Amino acid sequence: MKYLKTLYVQVLIAIVIGILVGHYFPGFAPTAKHISDMFINLIKMIIAPVIFLSIVVGIAKAGDIKKVGRIGLKAIVYFEIITTIAIIIGLITANLIKPGSGVDAAKVAHEGAGAVASATGGIDWMEFFVHIIPGNVVEAFAKGDIVQVLFFGILFALAVGKMGSTGQTVVQACEKINQVLFNILHIVIRVSPLGAFGGMAYTIGTFGFDTLAVLGKLLITFYATGLVFIFVVLYSILKLNGFSLWKLLGYIKSEILIVLGSSSSEAVLPNVMEKLEAAGCHKSVVGLVIPAGYSFNLDGTSIYLSLAIIFLAQLFHIDLTLGQELTIIGVLMLTSKGAAGVTGSGFLVLTSTLTALKIIPLEGLALLVGVDRFMSEGRALINVIGNTVATIVIAKNEKLINVKQYKSVVEHRGKHHQHGIEEAEVIALENEKV
Repeated sequence: MKYLKTLYVQVLIAIVIGILVGHYFPGFAPTAKHISDMFINLIKMIIAPVIFLSIVVGIAKAGDIKKVGRIGLKAIVYFEIITTIAIIIGLITANLIKPGSGVDAAKVAHEGAGAVASATGGIDWMEFFVHIIPGNVVEAFAKGDIVQVLFFGILFALAVGKMGSTGQTVVQACEKINQVLFNILHIVIRVSPLGAFGGMAYTIGTFGFDTLAVLGKLLITFYATGLVFIFVVLYSILKLNGFSLWKLLGYIKSEILIVLGSSSSEAVLPNVMEKLEAAGCHKSVVGLVIPAGYSFNLDGTSIYLSLAIIFLAQLFHIDLTLGQELTIIGVLMLTSKGAAGVTGSGFLVLTSTLTALKIIPLEGLALLVGVDRFMSEGRALINVIGNTVATIVIAKNEKLINVKQYKSVVEHRGKHHQHGIEEAEVIALENEKV
């Protein structure tokens, strides 16, 4: 019975109950959505200030502006390489399994596709780059715009650094406020089973299992590709750096289940940051890589985009040449980064890519609307795991990770093997004593 007190078991039970309630009581779906939205909003209300304060404290404690710039550059290069690998794996898997073959294109609702296309439109790249700089800092925090908060946080940290010893009082104040926010997180995370229940009950109650019969092959292909990416690509990257992926997944199992239930990677952003710091990753790396990764290192989204494009090509019996598929890779390398800070990112980027390619009809997008919710859990999961791995790898490369502490916390937890957020709390307290 003691296992019922652990957070990840409670979340797992909530997911199962949510599936059953959504299936047998579909009328409960609207209420379930409200429950899920309330939980996600509880997390979102502290994301922007946590990111801002973490960046300020991290950069201030790094002490060397050149070091911060080097970390940022390495993160950008890493993000581009890994997301490109994700795109290529998605294309290869789609060509091998052919999820779009056998699906009746006549079932596609042309009117629905038009609505989707008109609602999303394409990416205005000049507007995208202008969007990075907030016109109003207060508005950026109010909207929870991660990219804008990240930009302002870096500028603020650089300005504090120029104040010398006087700026340390600002840094200390930021640390104390950030600790208060994490204490709020510890309270909020206790109700995460309710959020997971609501998210799953809404998904099943609204879309049901009928959609899976039509697009089951696409879903299976997507999740199989995601597993290959995680357990081949990310596993190999961590292995080369001397770490175990399995142990890491065990360390963040509560966060993984919360993402699965809520379909939102944002729901665990502050929690993941705290756990990585507790595991020995330096604040400067965590504060830069995690927020930037949530905007630019979307491995799950990259896999989804490449799979969706090939799926739609197969749906309309369009035989793509090698040159056209190489073009898709090139276009996605750019457009997949256009999701940062933009509402409706998944369909917006997909529509933008199809518009740029001018090869595949936009009508096929309507067929993806119903199944998109079932794929969003997978996208969010891969994104979270990918960003966690990225932070550890960059911290190791920069020699800004206490490997002994990491091994003790993540891979040999022993007496500290507590549950959920409590584990990070105990380790963090012991680190302070040391």
